[in-house]
Amino acid sequence: MATNQIVQHVGTLLDLAGVLVIAVGVLVATAVFAVRCARTRAVVAHYRAYRQGVGRAILLGLEFLVGGDIIRTVAVSPTFTSVGVLALIVLVRTFLSFSLEVELDGRWPWQSRSSSEPAVGAQPRG
Repeated sequence: MATNQIVQHVGTLLDLAGVLVIAVGVLVATAVFAVRCARTRAVVAHYRAYRQGVGRAILLGLEFLVGGDIIRTVAVSPTFTSVGVLALIVLVRTFLSFSLEVELDGRWPWQSRSSSEPAVGAQPRG
């Protein structure tokens, strides 16, 4: 098998992993949300945690998808056109990642968390 074919397969596997991470993450977050809502009958109370679970799955899946794009573009056909398309894809996915982080944490990724602010996913004390 030629090196280009191996690299193509690795890139495709990373794409598949990204899609699976997103799909499984959304399913798990939905199942956890449904169980919590069934126990407490408080949908609004669990909605934020549900959105955070879905957002984390999307963020992780995007990382795999970007990795697959980079491997296929740089290793197989590094033309100016393909690198330009890759740059646009990475730019859009980076914007999505930053947007999701702001949505989940309520702050920019480079801003420090205040000492009184609980970590994302932390259980409240009490």
